[in-house]
Amino acid sequence: MIYPDNFEQKIGIDTIRQLITEKCLSSLGEELVTNMKFSTDYETIKKWLEQTSELAQIVHNKENFPVEFFLDIRNSLQRIEEDVTAWFVEEEISNLMNSLQTINNIVTLLHNAKMENGKVKYPALTSIADKIRVFPSLSEKANSILDKSCQVKDNASRRLADIRREKVEATKAVTRNMQTAMRDAQAAGLIGRDTQPSLREGHMLIPVGAANKRKIKGILHDDSGSGKTVYIEPEAVAKATNRLRELENDERREVIKILIGFTDIVRPHMADIKRSYRFMGEIDFIRAKASFAVRINGIKPVLEDKQQIEWTQAIHPLLNIQLLQQNKQAFPLDIRLTEKDRLLIVSGANAGGKSLCLKTVALLQYMLQCGLLIPVHENSRTGIFEDILVDIGDGQSIENSLSTYTSHLTNMKFFVENCNNKTLILIDEFGSGTEPQIGGAIAETLLDRFNGKRSFGIITTHFQNLKHFAYKTDGVINGAMLYDTDRMQPLYKLSIGNPGSSFGIEVARKIGLSEDIIIDSSAKMGTDFINMDNLLQSIVRDQLYWEEKRKELDKQIEIPEPVKEKKDKSVNKQPTENDVIEKGDSVRMNGQTTVGTVLDIQGKRVTVAFGLIKSTMVMERLELVSKKRN
Repeated sequence: MIYPDNFEQKIGIDTIRQLITEKCLSSLGEELVTNMKFSTDYETIKKWLEQTSELAQIVHNKENFPVEFFLDIRNSLQRIEEDVTAWFVEEEISNLMNSLQTINNIVTLLHNAKMENGKVKYPALTSIADKIRVFPSLSEKANSILDKSCQVKDNASRRLADIRREKVEATKAVTRNMQTAMRDAQAAGLIGRDTQPSLREGHMLIPVGAANKRKIKGILHDDSGSGKTVYIEPEAVAKATNRLRELENDERREVIKILIGFTDIVRPHMADIKRSYRFMGEIDFIRAKASFAVRINGIKPVLEDKQQIEWTQAIHPLLNIQLLQQNKQAFPLDIRLTEKDRLLIVSGANAGGKSLCLKTVALLQYMLQCGLLIPVHENSRTGIFEDILVDIGDGQSIENSLSTYTSHLTNMKFFVENCNNKTLILIDEFGSGTEPQIGGAIAETLLDRFNGKRSFGIITTHFQNLKHFAYKTDGVINGAMLYDTDRMQPLYKLSIGNPGSSFGIEVARKIGLSEDIIIDSSAKMGTDFINMDNLLQSIVRDQLYWEEKRKELDKQIEIPEPVKEKKDKSVNKQPTENDVIEKGDSVRMNGQTTVGTVLDIQGKRVTVAFGLIKSTMVMERLELVSKKRN
């Protein structure tokens, strides 16, 4: 199930369809793009991805894949099938011949594509081609009937050859007889020396003055508007023309006889031919998907028949297309939803990429289950969801006068009633639109229900209570969109494991809000709130510092052993037993006031609980406040 009804417009799938349609070579493929749909069947999705991946390899390697004559002749086939008296005209035979040859070339290419070990190179595509029958005899027959200009050849039958030979002689007779009649008329002074014959409605005529119209033996056809000139077809010319007309009729009857004969050869194979055209449409569709995948660097990630998202370097393809036009690139995201951590609560500064994170997940997961390759790292692991439920934007409707919050709650009611352990829930600004205490309380209760049903999801929020809920609740985990406090700009990077600060005070100070307003506002928030927000910002800075140090991307932010920036003044002082940080000790981060408790120590890495916030950092970033009481 996909929710809401305008899901595709909300996340951009309608634009994806348009871009893929532009890659199609025929209306056959375009129709399949229009009908492209979301699937929840593992084997079906796996097959779609394998087919598209193989054709993307062909496109990327610039192999000589047939791309001409992807012609849609279904109407012609249907007409022949429904009417036993109908026949293919010359253009239809030409289109049939060319398109069947293209189908034959595709099937041959796939069957001949082998790897060095002799195995089939493109098994998913070849399995489709194996079911398709080709018709070399029909192509041969069509070639024996039509020439390159799509006309029936003279030698298509002996009778036609004789008729056309006689036509040539009859045409010459018309010309010869007209030349004789013109010379006689000029000799008799009935027409001038510069008079030329006139062709009207297929008849060769002599223009003669009205006074001389009875002096030339023939048929009067027309006169000028003034009546001063009449047009006469000489008798000998008329006789030759009539013979030519008879031969033209004989020719047309013989051509139709030949076309009917070819049609009768085709008619018994109609079912197989129609199947071949469905194959052509499917190949066109797959090729269009593959071409689009090459454009967005889409790949076939590891697909497993379970619910999971473990993506590395995931890119929003539509955003990246726009940015590439400006010589920029979208920032990649590392996103993880597993059975252990199913619900991710993403916090951070406004305009920091939280909504983009949601839309990236919605778009790529939907694309994947439509059989489209997605722009992620090849080591990414993907799964399948039976439902994708999205609440992005306020959904406000002028027609039904729903407020933002009412619309939001309507969606939440639907989510709670329909979600399960195979549902992916994506909610932007969870609990917003009403008084914070009420919104936060309802959001926390809803989050508890989603977790109780073991649903998966990503939820963005500014509410502190949801961050605390994620910390203390199994199945729910915090995440933060990182923010550069030095440059006061978002980094569009998702860090999973810790909540993020909204950086409200810092942004206010950056834009020049009066310092006395900032001081008074901080006082109203209280010391505990300010200390906690400062702690979150320090954690972010710590993550960014070591982010620059690590040599390769991992699914989580790994903090390597640090190199001290400054030597401690007491570096030569030997530490005493009381200076060593141990499990249970009270500590704080360097330069911070918030005190936490050491939960675990693994070498240089220390896990500390700062109230409801748990963070892992290196030992050198901590200072001892007090030893554990025995």
